[in-house]
Amino acid sequence: MAAEHGGGDDGLRRRGCSCTKDDFLPEESFQSMGNYLKALKETPSRFMDRIMTRSLDSDEINEMKARSGHEMKKTLTWWDLMWFGIGAVIGSGIFVLTGLEARNASGPAVVLSYVVSGVSAMLSVFCYTEFAVEIPVAGGSFAYLRVELGDFMAFIAAGNIILEYVVGGAAVARSWTSYFATLLNHKPEDFRIIAHSLGEDYSHLDPIAVGVCAIICVLAVLGTKGSSRFNYIASIIHMVVILFVIIAGFTKADVKNYSDFTPYGVRGVFKSAAVLFFAYIGFDAVSTMAEETKNPGRDIPIGLVGSMVVTTVCYCLMAVALCLMQPYQQIDPDAPFSVAFSAVGWDWAKYIVAFGALKGMTTVLLVGAIGQARYMTHIARAHMMPPWLAQVNAKTGTPINATVVMLAATALIAFFTKLKILADLLSVSTLFIFMFVAVALLVRRYYVTGETSSRDRNKFLVLLGLILASSTATGVYWALEKEGWIGYCITVPIWFLSTVGMKFLVPQARAPKIWGVPLVPWLPSASIAINIFLLGSIDKKSFVRFAIWTGILLVYYVLFGLHATYDTAKATLKEKLTLQKAEEGGVVADNSGSATVDH
Repeated sequence: MAAEHGGGDDGLRRRGCSCTKDDFLPEESFQSMGNYLKALKETPSRFMDRIMTRSLDSDEINEMKARSGHEMKKTLTWWDLMWFGIGAVIGSGIFVLTGLEARNASGPAVVLSYVVSGVSAMLSVFCYTEFAVEIPVAGGSFAYLRVELGDFMAFIAAGNIILEYVVGGAAVARSWTSYFATLLNHKPEDFRIIAHSLGEDYSHLDPIAVGVCAIICVLAVLGTKGSSRFNYIASIIHMVVILFVIIAGFTKADVKNYSDFTPYGVRGVFKSAAVLFFAYIGFDAVSTMAEETKNPGRDIPIGLVGSMVVTTVCYCLMAVALCLMQPYQQIDPDAPFSVAFSAVGWDWAKYIVAFGALKGMTTVLLVGAIGQARYMTHIARAHMMPPWLAQVNAKTGTPINATVVMLAATALIAFFTKLKILADLLSVSTLFIFMFVAVALLVRRYYVTGETSSRDRNKFLVLLGLILASSTATGVYWALEKEGWIGYCITVPIWFLSTVGMKFLVPQARAPKIWGVPLVPWLPSASIAINIFLLGSIDKKSFVRFAIWTGILLVYYVLFGLHATYDTAKATLKEKLTLQKAEEGGVVADNSGSATVDH
């Protein structure tokens, strides 16, 4: 079995694009139709095995990395990570979403919406940071959930975040064309090809979006350090534009525009916060670069937390500047800053805004491309996707196959699909992932297999269940009851008391080795509550999309992913036992070369 399994990883050693069956389905279950039918019959027992089995930190850090054939180059410092974080997060969203929400949902109080969503994002950043420091691998949330919640939950989460990257990247690529057209004084449709034979939503073909994806692909595969330098320069230019918008906005400020600060009330503030949360998405891509970081224990906390602080401050100042320049009722929903500058007599400033937005979208695409390829690489290392995607190039130290495949998918969707369709897919996925990571952090701190007593485990599970149930009830009540408040008097105290109970009734089973989230369980519990609460403001279409995609993932998992990971785990365990026996007996087996192929 080990020898058969090893054939797939021989493929990982080869350079170039080999296309043998063993590069894609090397596991024992796929060696013959008889094997596959036998595996399908064993699906229930294999499924239970995968649900109950959790990975180990050491497996993710050592064995999984070895399956890529070559190591990723450790070239990044906290400075690189901070600028990657800024580049990943500050994109076109701030230039569009701010005006839309200020006008239609929150008024000048949109600054408070940015604070609320910023706090939520910061809580998630803390959770991601502890994991990235302790498990510095390319898999990001996929690796963290594999260790704490098992293969199955990790696969569902990772499948959704990859879709989020592809769809989000396609939306940004389409927006890139729009801002590029503005910069050249053209309409976006001037640069698109109309294919009348296709449906209306898919007939506006965008070759510029494809070209941008191709250029980003080249940058991403050439090397992470080179990408970091490009991102650093582009982000500095972007920050200069943002500073210009803030300073110029304040010089044209009229405090009368702040006279009606919360025209839509508190509900408007939180409704906007749910939408504006998406302006903070992107920092999770930085956690996937932990494997390429020189000193993860120092660099990741500074880089991630530092970039989120800078981003939140910039967002709040830009929101204040916009609402001081124009009455919120007059803010343009499509190009708020450009129109606001025109309204105060600075028509030329719209070109600077368009240039800044272009720079921002370019860095978002680049960091997203780097992050999504590393997610895919680690998923392929676990054999949930074909191991061919796990290859790391010896020369560049980057996962070329995964990068090209992911960006090809992004370019294909961007070429055909209208921005409105892509915007409708801005989904529940990310909030679910962030909630899962917070749950995983609590599991990591309070439950260690073989050490936590059954009594403590049961108390922890009950309290965690109450935290999740009360948070869900709060989110559902918010979504359904527009004016009421009695429900909150029940759900919020339950959440509070459950968190207090976890703090004082359940002993922590594990302390962080290098850097840890402060105020556990309060911060992870608050992250769970806020993420689920924000889900209550998301539209129905996004939940439908989430359910459909999750269904597709389940079908793939049952037919392929489950059996590939089961075989890989069993082969790895068999090899470990063989090596252990050899070491105990002081004998090195003649066939030890084939036994250590995976390692």
